[in-house]
Amino acid sequence: MKIYAVLLLVGLLSACTGMPENIKPVDNFDANRYLGQWYEIARLDHSFERGLSHISATYSLREDGGIHVLNKGYSAEKKAWQSAEGKAYFVDKKDQGYLKVSFFGPFYGSYVVFELDTQGYQYSLVSGPDKSYFWLLARTPYIDKNLQADLIAKAKSLGFATEQLIFVDHNPTTAPPENMP
Repeated sequence: MKIYAVLLLVGLLSACTGMPENIKPVDNFDANRYLGQWYEIARLDHSFERGLSHISATYSLREDGGIHVLNKGYSAEKKAWQSAEGKAYFVDKKDQGYLKVSFFGPFYGSYVVFELDTQGYQYSLVSGPDKSYFWLLARTPYIDKNLQADLIAKAKSLGFATEQLIFVDHNPTTAPPENMP
């Protein structure tokens, strides 16, 4: 019976690092170019980001070869900045945009970069283990509306529920500076 429980647990944990059907991670991914700050332009709703604005993710190298993840957002309801720190590791190859990320101990979820500005690393489309997880990220809080529409159309063509996207508020007047106590 213990063996079945262990196999079930392993199966559940590995399912979280899977990839949605017809989603392919980018090849020739350069982690060093991906490091730094990214702004969340749009996302599908999830409880861990609900009610937050001014959301960003900052990636840096870890000593163990992984990537340190710092996600931040502002809660107007709590009138406070919130953050979560995690770690990410490549699932297969280090030049493929397919990582697993953890914010909670041994539990990992997929982070699949399936569209990327390979010239300047200025925007990316990211999926989780299934199509209920989707993010449009950019190096700046705002992107060109035509580019945004093209990226959303690509996500829609792949089966993401883009009609449910939440567009993140990055208006500087709606949150205090991040370094305030």
